[in-house]
Amino acid sequence: MKHSFGSDNHSGVHPLIMEALVKANKDFTPAYGEDPYTGKVLKQIEKLLGGHCKALFVFNGTGANVVALSCFLESFHSILAPATAHINVDECGAPEKLSGAKIIPLEHTNGKVSPEQVRKGLTGFGFQHHSQPRILSISQPTELGTVYTPSQIRELADLMHSHGCYLHVDGSRIANAAASLQLPIKSFITDCGVDVLSFGGTKNGLLMGEAVVVFDRQMAKKLPYIRKQTTQLYSKNRFIAAQFEAYLKNDLYLDLAAHSNEMARYMESRLKRIPDITVSKPVESNAVFAILPDWLTAELQKKHYFYVWDEDSGEVRWMCSFNTRKEDIDEFIEDLEELLQKGK
Repeated sequence: MKHSFGSDNHSGVHPLIMEALVKANKDFTPAYGEDPYTGKVLKQIEKLLGGHCKALFVFNGTGANVVALSCFLESFHSILAPATAHINVDECGAPEKLSGAKIIPLEHTNGKVSPEQVRKGLTGFGFQHHSQPRILSISQPTELGTVYTPSQIRELADLMHSHGCYLHVDGSRIANAAASLQLPIKSFITDCGVDVLSFGGTKNGLLMGEAVVVFDRQMAKKLPYIRKQTTQLYSKNRFIAAQFEAYLKNDLYLDLAAHSNEMARYMESRLKRIPDITVSKPVESNAVFAILPDWLTAELQKKHYFYVWDEDSGEVRWMCSFNTRKEDIDEFIEDLEELLQKGK
């Protein structure tokens, strides 16, 4: 397809990332992270997050979440998460199957949970008939494209810690959150008391690979074994490390995310000029949600790839990527306006 607004996973690999892969594809190196690249790049990630943490590479986003959460869980525990969370909706029950812990979906506001909403799930402590609350998992940005402020994350971390529990951040689009907030990742992760982070890259120009970062050194001792047991130890780890090295160099990860965010804001500005279209969620990262009549969605999808988010309300989602161009958006908007004129 020429261009897709379906997902930022639909984009290709950034040329600098591909170049790094080619450069790493030389000769022989030890496997399973014993190569010259992996340790050095993991130290870079740890330094980016303040240094008092342990990072390891995994193969994909679902694996990152499973490994990150499993470090803190026994099978009798529960995971609190917004009902829209990726771990609850889009991971085919992998976190529950592999950790044994139950996910408790929470009410939310545009994908974000408040302390008041989380408190409703912090019940049953010490009652042997109930799963025991153990960790809250939030996405930053959320599945609805909204972004938590540092103070909101701090409030959630403080609440969980006051109950002897933990906070996980699914950061599959963490660079988009940093670009949106115009803050370093450390300032709204490490400095706000997050206990474990899934650090993503494949939605922002990488071919494959994510990182798990644990801030509790005691819990981090489990990381290598959980990673292996959940089939997330990649033998040719140098190819993940080489990508992250290029990704972090000269803040490429921020530049790519800032561009996709900018494209989403541009799309929103074009849509707001069309009286028949309602942008349904705040545009705070690289996602745009809108309400369309069913006939218009069906006609648009004949030429443009995107997903219906909520069939009942007619809400659709358009994702912008590191390589989305203004011309792609302009063409899309022109087709949308033409269809609306015909429909009238």
